[in-house]
Amino acid sequence: MLWIIKGGPVMIPIIMGSILGLAIILDKLWMLARVSVDSQKFTSAVLSKVRNGKYQDALDICLKYARSPIAVTLRAGLEKRNLPVQELERVLERVGNSQVKGLEKYIGGLISIIGIEPLLGFLGTITGLIKAFMAWEKAGASITVSALASGIYEAMITTAAGLTVAVPFYLICNYIISRIKYISYELTDSSTQLVEVLLEHKHKT
Repeated sequence: MLWIIKGGPVMIPIIMGSILGLAIILDKLWMLARVSVDSQKFTSAVLSKVRNGKYQDALDICLKYARSPIAVTLRAGLEKRNLPVQELERVLERVGNSQVKGLEKYIGGLISIIGIEPLLGFLGTITGLIKAFMAWEKAGASITVSALASGIYEAMITTAAGLTVAVPFYLICNYIISRIKYISYELTDSSTQLVEVLLEHKHKT
């Protein structure tokens, strides 16, 4: 607690940013954990039912994993399976994009926090050095280390705090973004496979 006080007023936005960033990270990690599903196994199970014309069984599988973006998207495709191919593809694309958009919510805010935190730290460095030089100017030749300590503490602590927040947040953010990208690729692949299987089944019947 003492080092936070010694960090000066710039520590306030640094701490607020870290709390907000941590809240976003926990929300995203929790969301990704909830929607996680073995996409290949899930898609294979759904497509197997579709090939046999068991559409209700395929829908039931999708409902079982209702939180998964892939399940939501394939369910929409199955419900609109009688549409022309181009319209069906647009439905799948629209629903898939909506699901990815939901996963990406607040990511922009997290990226902003990651960028701002070290800048706030550098700002604290400048204000701390200004404070130290002002103390030096005031004391003149009788300057002591203790007189400079307050400003130096502020300069060092704020820089360390900003980087301490930004570095792990940056790594976690990259992980979250990579997971969302992977889900997006899986959505596109599963949707394409569904359209192909639906066409095959229509031609057989």
